[in-house]
Amino acid sequence: MEEKEACFECLQRRIESDFSEQLVFSYGVSDSPLPFGSSAVVQMPNSSGEPSAAASQFVLVYLPSDEQDCLSKYVDEYINENPVGSNKSGSAGLLSSEGNGVEMKTNVGSDKTTNVSDSLLNKSSSLSNGGKKASVGGMGYENGSCDHFSWFSYSRKITALASIAYVGVCSYSIFEELASSFLSGNLEDHILCSLNLLIQGKASGRDSLNFLRLVGIPSFDENSIPGCLRHPNIAPILGLLKTSNHDINLVLPKTPYTLENVLHYSPNALMSEWHIRVNCCMGCCSSRDLYAGLKLSPSLDWHSQFNRWWRGELSNFDYLLFLNRLAGRRWGDHTFHPVMPWVIDFSTKPDENSDSGWRDLSKSKWRLAKGDEQLDFTYSTSEVPHHVSDECLSELAVCSYKARRLPLSVLRMAVRSVYEPNEYPSTMQRLYQWTPDECIPEFYSDPRLFYSQHSGMTDLAVPSWADSPEEFIKLHCAALESNRVSCHIHHWIDITFGYKMSGRAAIDAKNVMLSSSEPTKPRSVGRRQLFTQPHPARRGVTLQNHDNASCLEELEEASAFSEHARHLSPCYNYDKEEFLKQRSSPGEFCLNNLNRSALNPPYIGNYHGFPSAVDSNYLLERIAEEDEGSIGYQELFLWRQKTSYSRLFSKDAAADIFSLGCLLAELYLRRPLFDSTSLAMYLDSGVLPGLMLELPPHAKLLVEACIEKEWKRRPSAKSLLDSPYFPQTVKSAYLFTAPLQLIANDGSKLCYAANFVKRGALKAMGTLAAEMCVSYCLPLAVSPSSDKEAEWAYILLKEFIKCLTPQAVKKYVLPSIQKILQATGYSHLKVSLLQDTFVQEIWNRIGKQSYLEMIHPLVISNLYTSPHKSSAGAASVLLICSSEELGVPITVNQTILPLIHCFGKGLCPDGIDVLVRTGGLLGEFFVVRQILPLLKNVACSCVNTSYMNKPEPVQSWSALVLIDCLMTLDGLVAFLPREVVVKELIEGQSCLPVMVLMQKCLEISVHQVASSTLMAICQRIGPELTVLHVLPQLKELFDELAFSPERSSSSGSVGRSLKISRPKVDGESPVASRMDIVLLLYPSFASLLGIEKLRQGCATWLLLEQFLLRSHNWKWEYTGELSRSSTEYITAKRPGLIKGSASEYSPAKMLLNGVGWSIPQSQGSRSAKNLMPQKRFTNIQQSAVERHETTSSFLKTEPWFWFPSPAASWDGPDFLGRFGGPKDEFPWKIRASVVSSIRAHHGALRSLAVCQDESTVFTAGIGPGFKGTVQKWDLTRINCVSGYHGHEEVVNDICILSLSGRMASCDGTIHVWNSQTGKLISLFSEPSLDSPHLSSSLSSPLKVNTEHSDMLNSNTLSSGVLTSALDGSLYTCMHYLEFAEMLVAGTGNGSLRFIDVSRGQKLHLWKGEFIESPFPSIVSAISSRGSDKLQAGGGGAFASPSWIATGLSSGHCKVFDFRSGNVISSWRAHDGYVTKLATPEEHLLISSSHDKTLRIWDLRRKLSSPLTVFKGHTDAVSGFSIWGQDVISISKNKIGLSSLSKFTDEDGQQRITPQKLYMADNGSRNVSVLSSICILPFSRLFLVGTEDGYMRICC
Repeated sequence: MEEKEACFECLQRRIESDFSEQLVFSYGVSDSPLPFGSSAVVQMPNSSGEPSAAASQFVLVYLPSDEQDCLSKYVDEYINENPVGSNKSGSAGLLSSEGNGVEMKTNVGSDKTTNVSDSLLNKSSSLSNGGKKASVGGMGYENGSCDHFSWFSYSRKITALASIAYVGVCSYSIFEELASSFLSGNLEDHILCSLNLLIQGKASGRDSLNFLRLVGIPSFDENSIPGCLRHPNIAPILGLLKTSNHDINLVLPKTPYTLENVLHYSPNALMSEWHIRVNCCMGCCSSRDLYAGLKLSPSLDWHSQFNRWWRGELSNFDYLLFLNRLAGRRWGDHTFHPVMPWVIDFSTKPDENSDSGWRDLSKSKWRLAKGDEQLDFTYSTSEVPHHVSDECLSELAVCSYKARRLPLSVLRMAVRSVYEPNEYPSTMQRLYQWTPDECIPEFYSDPRLFYSQHSGMTDLAVPSWADSPEEFIKLHCAALESNRVSCHIHHWIDITFGYKMSGRAAIDAKNVMLSSSEPTKPRSVGRRQLFTQPHPARRGVTLQNHDNASCLEELEEASAFSEHARHLSPCYNYDKEEFLKQRSSPGEFCLNNLNRSALNPPYIGNYHGFPSAVDSNYLLERIAEEDEGSIGYQELFLWRQKTSYSRLFSKDAAADIFSLGCLLAELYLRRPLFDSTSLAMYLDSGVLPGLMLELPPHAKLLVEACIEKEWKRRPSAKSLLDSPYFPQTVKSAYLFTAPLQLIANDGSKLCYAANFVKRGALKAMGTLAAEMCVSYCLPLAVSPSSDKEAEWAYILLKEFIKCLTPQAVKKYVLPSIQKILQATGYSHLKVSLLQDTFVQEIWNRIGKQSYLEMIHPLVISNLYTSPHKSSAGAASVLLICSSEELGVPITVNQTILPLIHCFGKGLCPDGIDVLVRTGGLLGEFFVVRQILPLLKNVACSCVNTSYMNKPEPVQSWSALVLIDCLMTLDGLVAFLPREVVVKELIEGQSCLPVMVLMQKCLEISVHQVASSTLMAICQRIGPELTVLHVLPQLKELFDELAFSPERSSSSGSVGRSLKISRPKVDGESPVASRMDIVLLLYPSFASLLGIEKLRQGCATWLLLEQFLLRSHNWKWEYTGELSRSSTEYITAKRPGLIKGSASEYSPAKMLLNGVGWSIPQSQGSRSAKNLMPQKRFTNIQQSAVERHETTSSFLKTEPWFWFPSPAASWDGPDFLGRFGGPKDEFPWKIRASVVSSIRAHHGALRSLAVCQDESTVFTAGIGPGFKGTVQKWDLTRINCVSGYHGHEEVVNDICILSLSGRMASCDGTIHVWNSQTGKLISLFSEPSLDSPHLSSSLSSPLKVNTEHSDMLNSNTLSSGVLTSALDGSLYTCMHYLEFAEMLVAGTGNGSLRFIDVSRGQKLHLWKGEFIESPFPSIVSAISSRGSDKLQAGGGGAFASPSWIATGLSSGHCKVFDFRSGNVISSWRAHDGYVTKLATPEEHLLISSSHDKTLRIWDLRRKLSSPLTVFKGHTDAVSGFSIWGQDVISISKNKIGLSSLSKFTDEDGQQRITPQKLYMADNGSRNVSVLSSICILPFSRLFLVGTEDGYMRICC
């Protein structure tokens, strides 16, 4: 069908007419550089009738009518067969099938139905709506020009392509219903439901089997046309709507991006090879005259258009429109509108003989508006260096330019929500000065832009030198086409479309664009760089006064430029005319095959080869992973030879295969394979393009097969899909994800995915295929709408954690878990994720470090700011029961401190419960050493705040903090012995509750809680100790209250009950003033001590009892039990506590008491006992000497006895503190203090390695006999638990190999051994030129008998690696590539050796480029970054997605591309030996050296000078370690502290102030030379090794 294109204004009027002006026209879609087309993007208005930014968009494709056209006849006859009936919309065609019969609904919403036979004899074509099928029969083929079989085949093709389309009369109500059905996801929901039943082993019907056949189960079929189900690879056509003019509107959902968009604007979305495998017809049109003079041809051939422009045959305006089309810019799309240059500043009339008034085209408009100084400042200070932060033509600018013609609703959405007409520039000169953006084509072609259609907004005034907008357009266009502009327009093209968009040229032009924050996310818009070479000037304006030599030079330049930009004229098929010449009618076989397909459609019942019983086991077999290495180049080559003898029977199909081959090559090359020239050459002489050499071998074979000159030798579609190029991994992922592409609701998709993975689908398909499926599944699991869906989501998350690699779990699963935990309100899924079993799965899969960094802070966040009770209870249980396994340092810094930071900020009772029960679980020593100092610190800070003149919010917050603090103390007292309570909380006039009660300025609610806490302490220690230690501290308080003026003025209610000591919780508290503290304390003490002892210890007892009698009608009556007044008051006064939590259901308490929770085995019996208050206490009369000896013995057996309390360096909670990750919110204040030290090795300690749990440390150093040893240390009690002694030489480096339990240690050779048993697994070395026998014995991994692993008899290497590595046969350092799961080792000749430790194989060897140096350079340091975000640009090193950096002994650094092994960049980084490298961020590299400096390198910039230089060390920097933004470096016996976030001076330098470590126990300074350093980030500790063999733990 020939499509006649209309201008977009005409298209908009037509759409408004067809849909009663209720549909919002967004913009037109054109395939040419001009604003003409037959498609438009539309959306439904909101309730106020205006467009909404959040509304879903659809595409309308206008198809003009043609009586002889098959599609028109199809629609007409379908509507005739389905009369309108009673429906007001005049529509027909919602059809359904139930069982074997077909039910046809002729009216929308009508109750009348017609049953039609399912027989094929009715020549039916099936449509469906809402998941139901329609049969269309009785078509009048006799009226058509095509024969019966051709017509029937065509109708079946329409059905296959538009199987869910609604066929009816065009109206807005029908469109609205179509959009609603699509958005609700019900159109194909029945297919997923059927698949779910099939997977569950239940009767599923035919829909699931038909769908499986479509996606290739049991195999692909190319001889039939799909039936009534839509193939998931085909875009859904929602409707075929006939207009009043008998034309047809196709309704399709708008896709967020296309393959062309991805290749042009976000090529990094194809992250790996696996991502690759997927004229106006209205007579009154005024727009016709606007573009009538344009000379653009319909073709988008780059060569012809450029040549015409260069010769002066094509105008600048035409050529720029052509470039806009190549860049993907779209007419009417305000976010990506075609762009034109401003060529004049409108101050004077353009005159080519005058220099005034012309714009400088060698600079961008952004640069002209902002100025070089501002752009330089932006570039130098931005985290991501850039000059331009927005598009060269923003949506705001476009809408402001067109404000007078756009609807107000668009202006409110794009410019400002409140319409202010006076804020829009009123003149062209003001508009030019206002905007930093470029111009739009309309200012060169459309005078209507100047006339306002809005009241209050004046017309846009033209400059004084133009009499009217029409004249201005004429003069403005003439300026664009002038010789002055033509001479310089190529500079503007370089900036907007050309080589000045990237690299060094972009920096010089101050045109570096801010890169996308998500380069791997597909985008539909963006700046596309068309050229990488300077654009030549136009020839027509440079011919004058030029000799022949100059003309020849210009011609060569233009020819070379045209050749370099050949990719802008892609060809994916034969030339159309040539194709028509060669085309002949289909052969007899083709016709017979078509007829056979039409008469015998392939139903499931008689489909050959389809199994009789299809269930989940059969599907699992289909997606099962093949053996490793089963598919290779050889298999693909054999397939290629086999397909060369196959025969295609349709030139149409052969042309499609040719196009597919071209497209496949472009996905790899990121540019088209053919242009018109290379395609003609290939068709004439068979010469393939040179780009074919850049394809991977397996892709090259496939592409060659698809583009065979002899069309009959090309493979069929079935042959391609069955080829080894698509291994089982791809097929498995496709089978799993294909149903997720159906138009179904998310609940059905989630159910399907969960049921399939529950039956082992992910495990069967393997980790790679599972990773390909994860992005389709996890978005479904984030927001389940019911508890049942939450269960499915939980299954899905758990199975992906099991089946994905640890790196994929971190990348995909953890962010989804974060979103779930961040959700507010009740969530059944959140509670499930907060269970111990799920967290253990995470720990076992990815380790505790990633959990602590990404998940743990969000667990804590569920305990404050109005959390839901269920999630808070689950979070508290998780935190309590995980505390012992995490260890004391991590628990203190990652749980205790963050919760104390939440004091006063809405911490729920379960949060207090975490502090209390964690203390009970970890024991008395933990409470005394860690929690009590922090609570005292908090209380003192709040009391001090109460004295200060602080704002009311701060005072109120301080009171709430005190309440939380005292409540925690109240709970902890139950876990402490009496003598500990006396010593820590009472002795030395330090009783915390008494101190709070003495503060007159605090709120009465704080005094209530303090009174309750004090009584809990007194009850804990007993009457005798209370009289001895507490009453003396209360004397001052009782005296103050007894003689207070309030006592004599207060008047009580005499009629109150004598049992007022037990006030009703639900009633109003009688505590209203400070004097009422007497009521809280005195009766309770009387009950505890007896009235006589109380009166003996309180000299003012008479006055206090008189007050109680007068005000509260209280007098002493012995009841034999302690008064509960204070504890009951507290519940009514403390925010967040209602009626006391003790009697309520508490998940934390319930689970901890054994209901639904299994105590980890590591807790032992002591921990379980500590959950309950201790019943037996040490005799308080024990002598001081005995107590000291008992305490010392107790400390030696207590885990983490050496860990210091953070209270000394902690400032208390912050009123303005935010909640988030520990790196950002709780800064680490390094004290340079050695808290513990132990002799780890006889000689120097060379290397340290810390496990993720931060409780296990490996040290490498010199052992007895100067042999290398590796020791494994348990930091819980700082004892050596095991070691490895198989080295003959000094061990210079060690490396932990992920979570596998394996270690690698290097002494010139690499030993891989089991860290649990200390047994050698394999040994690696490089062949030595001097020792051929060594090379033969060690060139491959050596499997050692486990019984003799410690007695390895290998040839003795030289005495030291660094002194004998010059022959290159020794390994000098190691680095584990977590993202690639392999070990890389540096050698003595500057090379890198890659080792697959899991398979025990040496892999490839990378040899670095030669560096001029008087001495051979060894690899002294290695670092890496596995990232998908690092981009090229800025003239710096080209940083590929994954890169490896090496430091050399010569002071040089190199960056390698991990994919190719090429040296991306090499530079002299230091003047001495490079000691260490680290990569804290994706684009940063930090290096240290013997030249006494640390240097930071930004790989996006030029590497001739560092970003920052840290100076200050007086000796060689032997190493450093990084945590967050902090860097700790070591030099001789000193450490230096520096920060990556601090500003540098003008020279880019920061000063380091070195300091010596001091011993915490005696204050002496460390004099040992430091050799290595390692940070324990979550424990807020760092370890240093010394040359005399000590390992020191520092804080």
